[in-house]
Amino acid sequence: MNIKALIASAALALHALPAFAQEVTKSPLPQEHPLVGTWRIDLQDFKCFEEYDVRADGTKHSRSGEERNESEHSISVLPSSKGFYKWTDKITKNNGRPDCSGSFTKLGNVAVNYIRLHTSGQRFLLCEAEEMKSCFAEFYRKTQ
Repeated sequence: MNIKALIASAALALHALPAFAQEVTKSPLPQEHPLVGTWRIDLQDFKCFEEYDVRADGTKHSRSGEERNESEHSISVLPSSKGFYKWTDKITKNNGRPDCSGSFTKLGNVAVNYIRLHTSGQRFLLCEAEEMKSCFAEFYRKTQ
C-alpha cells in the first residue's frame, strides 16, 4: 500500500483513534455551532467516501462504504487557545458491515480527535492532537 493509501486509510472514520476505557457524555451543541452539519471526505484510493452528519442534539450518523454508524459525541463549544475543537465520539449503533477500507468498527468504540476548522467554515482538518503536524484528513461541508 502506498503512502497516499495509508493516509486515506488512517482517515477512515473517527474510530481510527480509539480512546480506551473512556466514557462519553452526550453533549448537545448550539444549532449554530460551526461543526453542526454534514461533512464528507472523498477517498480516491478506495473509490469511496465517508460522511458524518453531526447533529446539535449530541449525536452523529456516519457512513463509510457499507458501514452505517450512530454515535454520541461531546464537542467543545469553543476552540481551545490553540484553535482546535476537541471531539470525543462513542459508537452506539452499527450495522456490522465493512467501511471503505474493509474494516469493521466495534460497538462502543470511543475516539478522541481534534478539529481545526478552516476560516471559511467549509472545511476542517481531523487531527490526533492539538498540533497541525498531527492532522491526517480534510473534510468538506456537504451542501444540501
